[in-house]
Amino acid sequence: MKQQCSMWLIYMNWVVYLGGLLYLVGIGNDLVAAIWLLLLPLGMRAYLRLFPMISPYLGYGDVSDKRARGATYPRVSAKVRLYMAGGCPFCSLVDERLEGLRRQMGFQLETVHVTYRPELLRKGIRAVPVVEVDGRRLVGNATTDELAALIAGTAAAAAA
Repeated sequence: MKQQCSMWLIYMNWVVYLGGLLYLVGIGNDLVAAIWLLLLPLGMRAYLRLFPMISPYLGYGDVSDKRARGATYPRVSAKVRLYMAGGCPFCSLVDERLEGLRRQMGFQLETVHVTYRPELLRKGIRAVPVVEVDGRRLVGNATTDELAALIAGTAAAAAA
């Protein structure tokens, strides 16, 4: 299974969450609606925190970062854009890896949350996370080495 989150599944999660809340309020079950309102986000947060440990059991495989020993990355002046969505466990992993690389490589990092911006689907974003550098894209979970190669390779191509 690919290590990425489909945008339609992200949007369906929100539809179920809000639809369930509206249904519970509509039938007058305010206590269960309040529990729904509080426990589902807490459950999602727990899922996101536990995801690296449970991902093999969910069919996604290992999501740990496989870095080359003693890897150093060159400083570059690239602009990196990360498209991410709320509820996507891979987005937070890639964001964390990019932040570490940004401190070492010195590039600019812009984060775009697509959850509330469906117009970005017209840009071809159908799954997240997406890392974009000078028109080149890497979709899905990526290791630090893969991200550094994309960023350094794009910067080297621009300098040539």
